[in-house]
Amino acid sequence: MNSYNIAFIPGDGVGVEVTKAALDVLEAAARKYGFILTPTHYEWGCEYYLKQGQMMPDDGLALLEKSDAIFLGAVGWPEKVPDSVSLHGLLLPIRKQFDQFVNVRPHRLLKGAQGPLKKTDFNILCIRENTEGEYSGAGGRVHMGNPHEVAVETSIFTRHGVERILRFGFEQARLRSKKLASVTKSNAQKYSMVFWDEITDELAAEYPDVKVERYHVDAAAARMITHPESFDVIVASNLFGDILSDIGAAIQGGLGFAASANINPGRQMPSMFEPVHGSAPDIAGQGKANPVAAIWSGAMMLEHLGEKQAAGAIMSALNEVLNITDNCTPDMGGTATTAELADAIVRSL
Repeated sequence: MNSYNIAFIPGDGVGVEVTKAALDVLEAAARKYGFILTPTHYEWGCEYYLKQGQMMPDDGLALLEKSDAIFLGAVGWPEKVPDSVSLHGLLLPIRKQFDQFVNVRPHRLLKGAQGPLKKTDFNILCIRENTEGEYSGAGGRVHMGNPHEVAVETSIFTRHGVERILRFGFEQARLRSKKLASVTKSNAQKYSMVFWDEITDELAAEYPDVKVERYHVDAAAARMITHPESFDVIVASNLFGDILSDIGAAIQGGLGFAASANINPGRQMPSMFEPVHGSAPDIAGQGKANPVAAIWSGAMMLEHLGEKQAAGAIMSALNEVLNITDNCTPDMGGTATTAELADAIVRSL
């Protein structure tokens, strides 16, 4: 019987609630499909920071490295800790330390989910470079507080980093409809984004079976709203992928459906799975949070671990349960609590 050690970091706000809901569903799937999940909970986040002065302990990354996968609920509580502190103190160090250079976000409408568009037949896989680019953290500020203050933020793109994320995108396109959209802003950013375009063209020669389309990010953002069905696999830099995947979440029903995976494709180190709706402090503790993104992220984690049948069963259960309004949380027009929606999915399994 397969057994997996999973590090759970509930984090802040509604992260605690949706993590509990996801774990209930994951454990139900494990019982049904004959594998074992051994969870280890780490109570790290903004409350930990307020007590300890850091988002996780000094040996936090060493502890996480022992796990087969990491599940993160949400990070952030701006009223207590600046986002620049919480993000750079927990989430980004995990992504970079474990070389989780692929961020994958699926965008499609689940049955019963209502999006803002009339078009419902889209199925987009947004692949975002996750460890360099615009979020490299290179830069600084000088003359702070003075009229001549200067702030510099430098994007860093390496051939190694750009090539490997594009290659991952090409490989995913081969598994799907053999269509890849590469998104840049090379008309304005004549060094980094032209560099990205050139590497795209180089790799395209290795994948003659994949049709490559190039978009500027503003045009891609508009097209995701007007013609979402025209996209299949999108690959973009850290910043552009972040923006486009939030548009994807919006058209699939909202951030309550925004599942994601931070993947180390070589599997030398653990990958991390998380809903990306944030900690939503305004509804924390009220049982209103939509757990679908967390549960969907959990299904992605099981698929990554090789438990594809269980992952598929969770997605089927989501589609079945969301067809009944009484099972849905308030953001979907229902009255169910976070726990009640999770319980309905467990019963469906």
